[in-house]
Parts: sequence; structure tokens; C-alpha cells
Amino acid sequence: MPCYRIADAAKLLGISDDTARRWAEAGKFATTADEAGHLAVDGTELARLATTFADRSEPGPVGQASARNRLVGIVTRVTRDTVMAQVEMQCGPHRVVSLMSREAADELGLAPGVLAIASIKSTNVVVEIPATP
Repeated sequence: MPCYRIADAAKLLGISDDTARRWAEAGKFATTADEAGHLAVDGTELARLATTFADRSEPGPVGQASARNRLVGIVTRVTRDTVMAQVEMQCGPHRVVSLMSREAADELGLAPGVLAIASIKSTNVVVEIPATP
């Protein structure tokens, strides 16, 4: 399982390096040392933490915005059956779910804790403009 330096883990969680260090010191998540002796987080532990503070509520009224096409995140769950796989990722504060063939998920080695990029096709992006009050 991959291990992430604290700065990389913070970036994946959408928090500052200092916040990640404070959380580690407070015991909010377990840390280890990487080969160079730097503070690091196991990928599985990072995936567990990402799911604990994700905002699962509806975002509410949308401002003028369009989603970016590539979201870097960490895989938090993979559910496989004989043909398909459901892959959940935490990309900062955003939860992204992808359905793909099991073969693709297996070939990519997708599992909780793996760093991945959610690449969103422009034909599937919804752009919203808020209602004026």
C-alpha cells in the first residue's frame, strides 16, 4: 500500500500541511515514517480519514462555476462484482463515484489508499447558474 508524505496527504484532503501535522499530533490519524524518515501516512489510513470529514450533504445553491476536468484524489472504496466495479474517491472536499468494468479496476490496481485522478468527460459535466434571490 502506498505511503504519502504529510504534505501530499494534506493536499489530497484539501487542508494545509500545518493542519495535517496538528491532526496527526492530536491522534486524529496514525502516522509513520517513510524511508527518508519524514512523517508519512499509510494510504489506507488516509482513505479512512478522508471519508470521516467528507461533506455528504447537497452543496446548496450553485454559484457561477464549472467543474474542472481532472480531480486528483485518493480511492476510498472499491466494490467489485463479476463484471463491474464501483470506485469511490475523495478529491479534497468532493466525493467522486465512478462505475467501470472490473477488468479496468483490476488493471489499474484500484484499492483504498491508491492515488488516482478522476478525469471527467465534458459531455457529462453539468454547468449550473444559481437562481437570483
